[in-house]
Amino acid sequence: MNRKPLKYIALLALAIGGLTSLWLSRHSTPTLRACEGVVWTTEYHITYRSAADLTDSVQAVLQRVDSSASVYNKASLISAINRNESRPADGCLTHLLTLAKRVHAESGGAYDPTVMPLVNAWGFGYKNGVLPTPHQVDSILAFVGLDKVSMADGQIQKTDPRVQLDFSSIAKGFACDEIGRMLQRNYVTDYIIEIGGEVVAHGLNGQQKVWRVSVDMPTVQNSATVHDAAMILELTDGAVATSGSYRKWKETGGNRISHIVNPHTGRSETSDLLSATIIAANCATADAWATACMVLGTRATRQMLGTRSDLGVMTISQDSLGRLVVWSNERFANAVIP
Repeated sequence: MNRKPLKYIALLALAIGGLTSLWLSRHSTPTLRACEGVVWTTEYHITYRSAADLTDSVQAVLQRVDSSASVYNKASLISAINRNESRPADGCLTHLLTLAKRVHAESGGAYDPTVMPLVNAWGFGYKNGVLPTPHQVDSILAFVGLDKVSMADGQIQKTDPRVQLDFSSIAKGFACDEIGRMLQRNYVTDYIIEIGGEVVAHGLNGQQKVWRVSVDMPTVQNSATVHDAAMILELTDGAVATSGSYRKWKETGGNRISHIVNPHTGRSETSDLLSATIIAANCATADAWATACMVLGTRATRQMLGTRSDLGVMTISQDSLGRLVVWSNERFANAVIP
């Protein structure tokens, strides 16, 4: 018996069903939905207006970023590359490396994802141990530097096999961006995405007003659970990220050791800068610049970003009397609710 007509009818029915589902997702009445959970040891919260429940799609995006860029996942692509296995770079790593190269150049090398061996040596990465000696730091510095990494023939190339890449400083921001892109592919125009304090917002909130985002005031606790808002921002069609030295640190011999490692000196960075908050068009960029600012310090951050119109920046530092000093450029100030 010739079954081609039946097969054709079945395929046509599937196609019509798929088109019907797509039409319904676009034209059904959208409602405000919430999605939350834990990823990379931090919480995420997503609010979006849609006719469809997109929780599974959110999970798929997070899994894809983890499988590509998480150094804590031994089966991830970046872990394989760090083990010098020959693997083609996927779109995620290609995007992250391209962004890292740009911010690295613009920040004078302050942002550098090859500092992972130094971060591990200081006990803040996925390895813990005694603090490194100056000689050990100098030895590690020999294979730190983004100039030792390039893209060729679809693969990430390293001039030294000891070079290690860690995009953890921008992975949360990038995941926020990727979830936002997924939502827009599903015709969602109103949403706010927050992963561990990094935020992407688009459109309007449930009251049909611009989304509002609070920026935390620095605390002296190592693992603060209370968040005091320093200020409230209006945010739409953009992103905000904060990096700080006030939560992740440890004390050794009476000295406070920060998780911020200077890629130029290899030393744990100590300065008067407690936190840097960046507003940018996308969260990965905001994330990278917030990290760069913590390496640059207060004065260099003000000099470098003070007049930029594409990046909003706010720094919170501490003066010699222990008082908090808040500074921002014009781009950031315009987003603050009086």
